[in-house]
Amino acid sequence: MFNKKQSRLRRCKKLRFFAKKYNKLRLVVYRTSKHIYSQIILFKNNNSYVLASASTLEKKNINVNKKISASIVGKNIAIRSIKAGIKKVVFDRSGFKYHGRIKILAEYARKYGLLF
Repeated sequence: MFNKKQSRLRRCKKLRFFAKKYNKLRLVVYRTSKHIYSQIILFKNNNSYVLASASTLEKKNINVNKKISASIVGKNIAIRSIKAGIKKVVFDRSGFKYHGRIKILAEYARKYGLLF
């Protein structure tokens, strides 16, 4: 039987294989119990390149609700990616369920101009 982490990693392999095969840009989201991180990654020539990133570690107000901070991260990653000339990405939720903070981050990234 798989434990919780092994099951999550198994779920995320499908999308990563697809993105690597077709050289797609990925919006990768990773969450912990306290923070949420997002990066836009390009896989090219067997190397991964981070083109834009945002996380809750860089916010100034630490006493903010986790869902509000996820919306701030979604807004920041969208703005930074558009400045870098990136509009269309593949959403890689790293095997996490699409609800809660992951869903809020995705909604705010779409609201501020990312397409996925």
